[in-house]
Amino acid sequence: MHSEPRLTMPARPHPLLPGREATATVPVTVTGDAERLDAAARFVREQETSLLLAHVLPGLDGPELRALTDRCRFAHAALLVFPSDEAALRAELAACGLAPDARAQPSVVVRDRLAARYAHRPADLDVRILRPGVRGPAGEHRAVEVFALAVPPGSPLAAIAAAERARDREAHLAFDVERPDPLVLRGLLAGFARHGATADGGGYNPHEDGTVFYFTAPSTTKTPYGRVELYARGDHREVLAEHLDGTPEPAETLLRLLTGAWTTQALAACAELRLPEALDRHTGTPAPELARTVGAHPEGLAVLLRYLAMLGVVSEGPDGFRLTDSGALLDARAAHSMRPLALMYGGPFYQSFAHLAHAVRSGEPGFDHLYGENHFDHFARDPELADLFDRSMVSSAPLFDALPGHPVLTAAATEPGRARTVVDVAGGTGELLGRVLTAHPTLRGVLLERPHVLAAARPRLAAAGLDGRCELRAGDFADVPPGAGVYLLSRVLHDWDDDRCRSILRHCAAAMTPDADLLVVERLLPTDGAPSLATAWDLHMLCNTGGRERTAERYAALLADCGLELVGRAPLALGAHALHARRRPS
Repeated sequence: MHSEPRLTMPARPHPLLPGREATATVPVTVTGDAERLDAAARFVREQETSLLLAHVLPGLDGPELRALTDRCRFAHAALLVFPSDEAALRAELAACGLAPDARAQPSVVVRDRLAARYAHRPADLDVRILRPGVRGPAGEHRAVEVFALAVPPGSPLAAIAAAERARDREAHLAFDVERPDPLVLRGLLAGFARHGATADGGGYNPHEDGTVFYFTAPSTTKTPYGRVELYARGDHREVLAEHLDGTPEPAETLLRLLTGAWTTQALAACAELRLPEALDRHTGTPAPELARTVGAHPEGLAVLLRYLAMLGVVSEGPDGFRLTDSGALLDARAAHSMRPLALMYGGPFYQSFAHLAHAVRSGEPGFDHLYGENHFDHFARDPELADLFDRSMVSSAPLFDALPGHPVLTAAATEPGRARTVVDVAGGTGELLGRVLTAHPTLRGVLLERPHVLAAARPRLAAAGLDGRCELRAGDFADVPPGAGVYLLSRVLHDWDDDRCRSILRHCAAAMTPDADLLVVERLLPTDGAPSLATAWDLHMLCNTGGRERTAERYAALLADCGLELVGRAPLALGAHALHARRRPS
């Protein structure tokens, strides 16, 4: 058995909440602000995200830890200090080698917590945030989050400062949520709660357009911090209300759900009008000027912008509207732009969802009912729509970020005697295969696709300098070439029912030698009813392709039906997994 890795704690004293037993190997005592700042900075510099998560929530198993590490990154440790004034604070920071890189911003969340705790008016507590940057063990950017409440000599706030220094109730660890959306956030919150963390407040900070979710760490935690924060960019107050147990009224909840279609169309309109290309992320643009740029009715655009601001796609300031990080993904010039996806979901797939009830009653996809043919045939007959669909698939390319490093591909590229060819079956325009070949120069590739898709793939692969190492082969699933070392089926099986999946897998199994590997990339349905992107996509597949998302167990059964064996799985981005299969021994 492997021994549990030991968490390296700061060598200096460190804050601890009252009533929390210290698990560090050093004494934990209350010290002055400068010592506490120095200890926090040392802690932030030393921690690695996955190891720290394992110590915050000791009950995490391997797959859960990988899933959390994929969605969260350790961002900062926080503490509350009480300088006499801003100059004194900056002097203390400098003494610890900490240099804030921006003007202090108001802290709404900590201000309100202190006001409630000590029965003060919030207006009397001018709590500010500074975030001096430090570097983690791999050079990643992190911060020490410093909440500061100025307490000049003789101030009536001195009693608050003494109590808070003694108990350090605002000290916490923080993890930033990557690519937050309501489904991801609910899943993360449920995961923390499942392992003993309890909700301990939170709030939305309009000055930063960010939502924080606080937890009290479980009693088994192996860090000296008793509180944990999840930080998500954007306004997520509906999820926050659930976190705080302030569930909205049923009628309000249902109204919000019923307006989901408006969100889809607002995002599609944003993309169609090319608002992201006309906006800046740092300088605001007034709505009338923006209307002239994109050729829109000024009042109509103002209404749309207010709604987009509520969604967190744009933000509004005194100088006008700016683009947020989420909104920037709709810019056609962005790497892996999601603009084509917005136009697909707001276009053909939006129209087909009007026939969801028909799909549920009959089992026939709503898309087929509306257009009279399946979506692959429909798109193939419309070059413009086919191009939009292919580009929308590339929008999910971050899903592939970790896949080229999968041990199966590394082994194929490095182990003597292994076949060096990777076949991407129905691999679209070659986004995944291109990444694999770029990461492993010793490998060659075969992209098996329909002719019109290969026409779009050819310039993409040529631009990456891979045209000499990648064969473009026109064909169907029955044409899987034999003798390769690795076969890829990425987001293919979920398009089809079980019988068609078995047919596809049998073609792959027939082409595989006994030592060949198959990597299947799909989202996995949860078995415990937890919120999941796969659950949403399961509905999408029902209405648009006649396919379905599946559990890992269901995929294992389908593989077994075809003489294949599921031998491992690894989490990827955007809720996906890589399922590793091999031919079952005779």
